[in-house]
Amino acid sequence: MTTRTRATAQSTRPRKNGADRRSAGRVRSTGVALILASLVAAVLSTLAFAVWLPHDRERYQAYGAAPSCQAHAPRLDCLSVWHLTVVDVVDKSSGKTSRYEATLKDGEAWRGEVDFGDPGPLLERLRKDDRVTATAWRGEIMALDKDGIRQNTSEAPRDELQMNAALGTGAALLAVQTLVFGAVRLARPRELAPFTWDSYGARLFFTILAVTFGVGLPAVWLGIPWWIVPVVAVPAALGAAVHWYRRPSVPGVELRL
Repeated sequence: MTTRTRATAQSTRPRKNGADRRSAGRVRSTGVALILASLVAAVLSTLAFAVWLPHDRERYQAYGAAPSCQAHAPRLDCLSVWHLTVVDVVDKSSGKTSRYEATLKDGEAWRGEVDFGDPGPLLERLRKDDRVTATAWRGEIMALDKDGIRQNTSEAPRDELQMNAALGTGAALLAVQTLVFGAVRLARPRELAPFTWDSYGARLFFTILAVTFGVGLPAVWLGIPWWIVPVVAVPAALGAAVHWYRRPSVPGVELRL
């Protein structure tokens, strides 16, 4: 009886090597996923700087340089003036969603809606049957005017390239972080410290968000050139990465989401 019990206990003992191999395999799979995520973030960053930012800059410059339409000129790259009537106004800022829009018509020939980013200064004053002057460019209404009060619509180009740069920079920094964390999981799946989400990874992630938006938003408000954003944000994020790497974790304190 004693021999049989001992044999049964030995047969049910977990095989440590097999469990370690399975655990290392899961860690390496996570590493592959992180590397793929880094590639996606890198593509998004490239698109932000190579496509999105130049497109918005060209559109803003073209709109600012567009002349008024003449009778014989094409009516796409020039500014045309339409006299329209307000059909309805939506000024809703309560609840989870906000809607700021006006429904306009040109007699019986045309009827459409235009969106705004906020209610003022004109939308909140508009009422049904009001007459407004619309400025159109490339087939879209860029602004409305009534009695000298003018408001741009959501379609109007804006000189906010700093946020394009901030988003592109943030995506690039996140690409670097996920690439490093993924590579560590492939190279040494049993020795991940400190490249884990708890403590270092979480701190670095939220530092990247704080740095990119902390630089991008003031740059928009102050009108600072867009290229200042990556010039300031990248060294700041790298400095934070070194700081958090060297700073030992506080015992018993972890960042878990």
